[in-house]
Amino acid sequence: MTRVLVLQGPNLNLLGTREPEIYGRQTLDELHTGIGRRALELDLEVVFFQSNHEGELIDRIHERDFDAAIVNAGGLTHTSVALRDALLGVARPFVEVHLTDPTAREPFRKVNFLEDVALESIVGHGAKGYSMALELLAERRDELSSNHPGHRT
Repeated sequence: MTRVLVLQGPNLNLLGTREPEIYGRQTLDELHTGIGRRALELDLEVVFFQSNHEGELIDRIHERDFDAAIVNAGGLTHTSVALRDALLGVARPFVEVHLTDPTAREPFRKVNFLEDVALESIVGHGAKGYSMALELLAERRDELSSNHPGHRT
């Protein structure tokens, strides 16, 4: 079974209460429940990890116990070369997801260190963006699993 890491960056733990006019009222737990349901329908295994600390996100990526990832790096999207390097370093494909369209917001959010190395960047679709990412990964499951045979320890 294809294993997908859903990696959530800084401040995503505040979903539901942080700027609900921008991010909505759905909590991170509720979002993960929906992702988990959709993954089951697509016969994908998902594991979730959220941290407000860049190094913890990088350490989690380094575990390499996944075939592909869905990454919402939050504000680190615009600042973290180290996160980009970690994703490239483990050679696992990933889909970048953002609930909003960062480029339609403040000018500094136009910088994106992940977009050009992601399989796809899905922005501005709210929670549906995660389902779209799962569907993309499900379509490519054979390719993803064959690229990393026996990677789990």
